[in-house]
Amino acid sequence: MSDLPKKAFYVKFEVPKEIAEAAYEALKVARETGKIRKGTNETTKTIERGKAKLVLIAEDVSPPEVVAHLPLLCDERKAAYVYVPEKQRIGEALGLTVGSAAAAIEETGDSEKLVAEIVEKLKGIVK
Repeated sequence: MSDLPKKAFYVKFEVPKEIAEAAYEALKVARETGKIRKGTNETTKTIERGKAKLVLIAEDVSPPEVVAHLPLLCDERKAAYVYVPEKQRIGEALGLTVGSAAAAIEETGDSEKLVAEIVEKLKGIVK
């Protein structure tokens, strides 16, 4: 058995570090030049409305039920999503001093190319 920490039950696939880092960067750029949604509730709404271009879901959320519905909703609405290790880093990318369990990029702005690359790489990971 490996010594890696156990992933939360809602984490369906392993995201390579470089994709997670790119997702944080895309969120930061989209915040400055596009349109983003922060927090689980706003993220849920934008997915339901079919506006989410990329959803970031933190792996270190407690309790995990807070974001457990997001991967299922993303699959249902065909929205691209990525798991990232830390909610604190999502918060930082959003320009917050606190962490955020989830965030969504609604309008990519200058991060369009980066978001497209992330979505393409995710297709190779997600079964």
